[in-house]
Amino acid sequence: MFRYRQHKSLLSGAITMAELIFHNVVRGVRQGHSNAYAALGKNMMQILVFVLVFYMMFSMLGLRGSAIRGDFLLYIMSGIFLFMVHIKTVGAVAGAEGPNSAMMKHAPMNTIIAILSAALGSLYTQLLTLFLILFGYHVAFKPIEVEDPAGAFGMLMLAWFTGCAVGLVFLSIKPWAPMLVGVMTTLYQRANMIASGKMFVANTLPGYMLAMFDWNPLFHAIDQCRGFVFRNYFPHNSNWHYSLWLGIILIMIGLMGEFYTRRHVSASWYARR
Repeated sequence: MFRYRQHKSLLSGAITMAELIFHNVVRGVRQGHSNAYAALGKNMMQILVFVLVFYMMFSMLGLRGSAIRGDFLLYIMSGIFLFMVHIKTVGAVAGAEGPNSAMMKHAPMNTIIAILSAALGSLYTQLLTLFLILFGYHVAFKPIEVEDPAGAFGMLMLAWFTGCAVGLVFLSIKPWAPMLVGVMTTLYQRANMIASGKMFVANTLPGYMLAMFDWNPLFHAIDQCRGFVFRNYFPHNSNWHYSLWLGIILIMIGLMGEFYTRRHVSASWYARR
């Protein structure tokens, strides 16, 4: 009765894992609010507030001329959408359930499913919010013209992928120093308010300032995304290959750290805190 049934084929195991991920994604999305529509509306309001604040700031400071020629709101949204996808994914993956979670007492559940569920749940919420906002802007205000939609969407997925990688590294460290990781996660998310480069164009930065931002994979993803969105912008100071390879390296480091932590973590660590 309480024995977990072993699957006889890889296909049946993959189907069971996909079902577990689906149900855990639904559970994670509904944790923000008991009503899924309210949770989505809350996320939409956060992004809309960001867009309005930056629009007013650029207009009041007279910085609209420093932006890329084209739709000014699309310029702002191209940075904010990737920024939100990245930091929300970092927070979701870093806050995923670890090996000592009560959910891990159920035999089919494991930490990989929890990590994938957190990452996919964050991506689902952000993508749905993005499409609804862009659709509303396209219908109510002015038609949206994107030079290369596939490339722009690829940069959005790259921002999500690097967010998963950074969050996984934080998650692997969290059982050893939970309070420190909480502070580091918050600092990383706040630092990206400026370090992501969503408020300026990388081509206009002098060399000494470029060195302050080009360590950040999100900076490269946002700048490359604007090259795909706008016809008259050609990014020269960023490279999406850097973000991709850094994300792969951090994923490998995070998986090794998570595997090591899972083998050594103990419930007594949390009992003495």
